[in-house]
Amino acid sequence: MAELPVRDVVPAHRFDEARLAAWMAANVEGYVPPLRVQQFQGGASNPTFLLTAGDGHLYVLRKKPPGQLLSSAHQVDREYRAMKALAGHIPVPVMRALCDDPDVIGTTFYVMDYLEGRIFRDATLPGLEPAERAAIYDDLNATLAKLHQVDFEAVGLGDYGRPGNYFERQVARWTRQYKDAQTDPIPAMDALIEALPARIPTDQSVSIAHGDYRLENVMFHPTEPRIIAVLDWELSTIGHPLADIGYNAFIWRSHSPGWGSLDGVDFATSGIPTEAEYVAAYARRTGRGEIADWPFYMAFGIFRLASISQGVYRRTLAGVLASEREAINGCPPLAEQALAILEGRE
Repeated sequence: MAELPVRDVVPAHRFDEARLAAWMAANVEGYVPPLRVQQFQGGASNPTFLLTAGDGHLYVLRKKPPGQLLSSAHQVDREYRAMKALAGHIPVPVMRALCDDPDVIGTTFYVMDYLEGRIFRDATLPGLEPAERAAIYDDLNATLAKLHQVDFEAVGLGDYGRPGNYFERQVARWTRQYKDAQTDPIPAMDALIEALPARIPTDQSVSIAHGDYRLENVMFHPTEPRIIAVLDWELSTIGHPLADIGYNAFIWRSHSPGWGSLDGVDFATSGIPTEAEYVAAYARRTGRGEIADWPFYMAFGIFRLASISQGVYRRTLAGVLASEREAINGCPPLAEQALAILEGRE
């Protein structure tokens, strides 16, 4: 096994490990003490920890961050519920237990099995052969299409979100989130907040929506171009499938290597599909024709990402994020790009 990107728990995220160990013994079947706790590096949203049991079994703990939280953010309980419900339908880790008692470690958390695999942080997939790059993007596409065809009622997620009017509710939600975290005026965000509601398409498709579906949030088999786990479900809901594909396809427009970017890729030789090819493959798999008003779905995804970026920036300024990132606000350039796409200028 490769060396894992873990370290000692940072001071801001320390908790009573003895209480956690006692909870593990009472709630996680097969757990063997003693317990060792380490923290994964990164994790700006929900701090993530590696738990090593006495018999060498590895678990992962995800918890809410400390401090005052924005409304409807950091919902690790929703992550747990979605992954538990989707077992056998979509590749997900084995969920072990959820704890919503703040007396244990201070916040809601869940424990799942650790999986060994590959997470590709660089969307250009350097070092791989074109055929493997093509297969990786194809399985990323196929897995999203498969998710959107899961019968959410049948898997017990009928009350996981409100079907219909998804974009109306989402634009309102991310407008509130942005305003709650606003630090300086951003004219492009104001323009989007005014323009997006009038551009909402009539298509009222409903499916499970992952909410943050991108290459970095899935894990591939250690040697095969096959997804073994879809991760980071905290933004998932019953929503609109085209919101997911619009957000997923932003990687073709993104200029941020930290989020994911395909800048500089030669699509003719790399094995990586073009945006149009990728979206067409999704439409084919889900039985759709051409997606009407594609710029709206893309712009909406970037608008939401801009709102999230504003929240991250505010939390970074407050010094309560898990990462030691420099306080740079990614919201303004994202908002400007979303507005350009919505208005047909990009």
